[in-house]
Amino acid sequence: MSKDFYETLGVSKSADAAELKKAFRKQAMKYHPDKNPDDASAEAKFKEVNTAYDVLSDPQKRAAYDQMGHAAFEQGGMGGGRGPGGSGFEGFGGGNFEDIFSDLFGDVFGGGGRGGDTSTRGSDLRYNLNISLEDAYAGKTVNVSIPTQTACDACDGSGAAAGSKPETCPTCGGVGQVRISQGFFNMARTCPTCHGQGQIIKEKCKKCGGQGRTRTTQNISVNIPKGVDDGIRIRLSGKGEAGVQGGPAGDLYIFVSIKKHSLFERNQQDLHLTVPISMLDATLGTDIEVPTPDGKRARLKVPEGTQPEQVFRLRGKGMPRLNQNGFGDLLVTVQIEVPTKLTKDQKELAEKLKDSLSSKNAPESESFFKKAKKFWSAA
Repeated sequence: MSKDFYETLGVSKSADAAELKKAFRKQAMKYHPDKNPDDASAEAKFKEVNTAYDVLSDPQKRAAYDQMGHAAFEQGGMGGGRGPGGSGFEGFGGGNFEDIFSDLFGDVFGGGGRGGDTSTRGSDLRYNLNISLEDAYAGKTVNVSIPTQTACDACDGSGAAAGSKPETCPTCGGVGQVRISQGFFNMARTCPTCHGQGQIIKEKCKKCGGQGRTRTTQNISVNIPKGVDDGIRIRLSGKGEAGVQGGPAGDLYIFVSIKKHSLFERNQQDLHLTVPISMLDATLGTDIEVPTPDGKRARLKVPEGTQPEQVFRLRGKGMPRLNQNGFGDLLVTVQIEVPTKLTKDQKELAEKLKDSLSSKNAPESESFFKKAKKFWSAA
């Protein structure tokens, strides 16, 4: 199992952004490949540190990790909404481990440039999808419209005008960095001409301005699996923004939210339902029909002498278990309704019933008042 990201950086789960950055700087300095040449274990550790910081430094990714752990970032996995009725769309922000490290250290180790690759990965996107409990029960395919950046069709994503192509940067020779000596350090800085890309585009595509991508709306079909729960995240790899100048696309994260239901309350795969019955039905016992999440009915036998807030379990009548076989349970809470606005005849009948009852018919009341009398006498 992968090591906990907080443990990797050596911080607590309550660490703020400044603490994370400080811890990452310390660990990255320690395990950087330039300081540990030919040390495979240090290189592996350096990658772990980068991965941990990439997740924990991003508020959305950190929230998903805190809820789901490493499973939140598995390919096609779930993690941790508003949708066809709600529009919540937002970007995660692009970038990668090299960008993070460069931002923190200013390329002080001179680890090499981009090697002439002008591409940059596109940003990840987030879409908040709000669905009904019925949709979560049955599963559903939802079509969503995402405002995003897609590869420019005029230049095929290269950013260069037709008939031209990117050229090697004359300042850095395609490395993406310029080196300077400062004391004991051989330092490298991002090339000011190509901004670290290693190449420059003299004749830019007029349609995209050299970016290799244009703003558009993308229609995407999202499969919502049966049993999906509130806060679950669905990752669609490569469905985020297109990369700059032919770079790989980012990912799209669908955050699912379940609308409040008029009858059912959900607790993971179990459902809770409150059903009112009359005082006489609770006293004498009865059979009732209760709704189930699939839109059908289930018969429930209420025994005589049922007490207020008594809970009955209907096994297998809850929500489907996500990515598993079987269902949760439906927990029915009985709410006893006391009759109101009685007629004169009804009151007389109630009085006769009351007079006919003894302490054995209400043992809880008898026990309580015995304890109360003992308490009062001792006061």
